Formats: sequence, structure tokens, C-alpha cells
Amino acid sequence: MKIVNSIQNLKQELQAYRNNGKTIGLVPTMGALHRGHASLVSRSLDENDVTVVSIFVNPTQFNDKKDLEKYPRTLEKDCELLKSLADENATLIVFAPSVEEVYPEPDTRSFSYPPTDEVMEGSFRPGHFNGVCQVVSKLFMYVEPTRAYFGEKDFQQIAVIRRMVEDQKFPLQICPCPIIREKDGLALSSRNSLLSAEERELALNISKNLFASLEYAKTHTLVETREWVVKQINAVEGLEVQYYEIVDGESLRSLDSWDESNYIVGCITVFCGAIPVRLIDNIKYKE
Repeated sequence: MKIVNSIQNLKQELQAYRNNGKTIGLVPTMGALHRGHASLVSRSLDENDVTVVSIFVNPTQFNDKKDLEKYPRTLEKDCELLKSLADENATLIVFAPSVEEVYPEPDTRSFSYPPTDEVMEGSFRPGHFNGVCQVVSKLFMYVEPTRAYFGEKDFQQIAVIRRMVEDQKFPLQICPCPIIREKDGLALSSRNSLLSAEERELALNISKNLFASLEYAKTHTLVETREWVVKQINAVEGLEVQYYEIVDGESLRSLDSWDESNYIVGCITVFCGAIPVRLIDNIKYKE
């Protein structure tokens, strides 16, 4: 495993593989790695000749400076995890640049993919997806990957990145990977490290009620199901639903009936704890 910090060194490392027609996998991360990230990396290692894992807390996708400041940064621990995933035959490169390396000057590019980037996260976090597209497009240009891997916990992010790839004509394959959960159902997230033991117990109510809603939905309308999930979670002291939308899995258009789509996903964001930690999750009703 190699660790590089500069764009120039990254490109030099990859050029020999590219010249020899080798496939390159990219796993973009913001660090604080867990088993969910590990599943993406392992899949990339299996499917490509060389894998690049980027570790970079991207400032342009945070519309809340306090959220940026408290985002966990654990580079040394992250590298230990990645090293354990790469056997002697695997080629793994960790790209861990500074903010100055990625943004030597302000990125003034604007990306707009309505309605995909305007609803849910786009509505509550203005500029978030523009920042995501800025950094992911930069990574695509640096790495020129054959495939790029993203976790489905960030369901809306994948939809937006697909639009960006199509718009910018990046010659690569987007590979969505299933949500990895703890045995008790909690979706793995870097933000979980910010939860106290008591808050973590509270957070279990998110996945618990999402899974319960699959059964509830069999005998209730879509609107009733959406309202039920919000009511159940908000009834737990210490949890507050910011939004719960049941949407078409491709367009992310909000739905009012189960008959409107053959691919239906419920996407939720919940504030957890006294000093709120913002947690996201999703569940598939139809696919």
C-alpha cells in the first residue's frame, strides 16, 4: 500500500498501470473509515488491477462550518484498516491530499441537475451537492478510474453523481454498493463515532422503524406510511426527523402512491442527541 499526498505523484503512480491497460478502481471517502467503506474497497480490489482510496474531508460540500469542524478525522487509523484489506497481490494507493492541494484557488464551477439535486438533502443543505460534484469531478480527473464505488447509504448522492457523469461525459462505471449495518440494524456511518452510548441506542429507532414500515406499507397507503415513520421516530425523545421522503429511485421525485413507480425508496434524515448528530438512512420498498 502506498500513501500519496500530491496530485502529481498520484498521476505518476497511475500512469504505468494505465499505459499497460490495467483497470483502476476509485473509492472516494472523507475518512473515518468503517466496515461500510471496507466493503467498497474490498469490492474494488476484487474487480480492478489497482484501487485508489481518497481520504479528503471536502470543505465545499459543508454548508455548516461547525459540522465541518467536528467531522471526524482519523487518517492513521484509516490507513491501518486499508492496509489490512490489501493482501500481497493487491495494489492499493491511498490519496490523502491537503485542502490547498485540491483547491489551490476557489472552485467556481457550478453543477445543477434538477430535480435530483434540489430535493431532500439539496433542499436542506444548499450548495452541498455542488460541492460534492466539485470534488468528485476533480477525483475523476486525477484518477481517470475505470470504476468508482459509492455506498447506497448516500442514496441521493449516487443519483446526483450519475447525472454529473452523464453531463461531463466521464468514461467510467458507477458502482453502487449496499448499505452495511451493525447486527442491530444501525447503518454504519462515520458520524456514528460522534454518538454517546445512550445516543447510539436512540439512533437504533431509525432503522427499526424503517424496517417496520415495510410491513406497515403492505396494508397502508404511501402517504400513511410516510406519516407513520415520522410519527414513530419523533415520538422518541432525543430524535427529530428533518425529512422523510418516499421517492422514485431514479428521478428522486416524491411519490403519493405505491402505483406511481416500480422502484420506490424511502430516504430519511434524523437529528440525534442533545448536541444533534445528523444521521441519514434509507429503505427500499420496491425495486
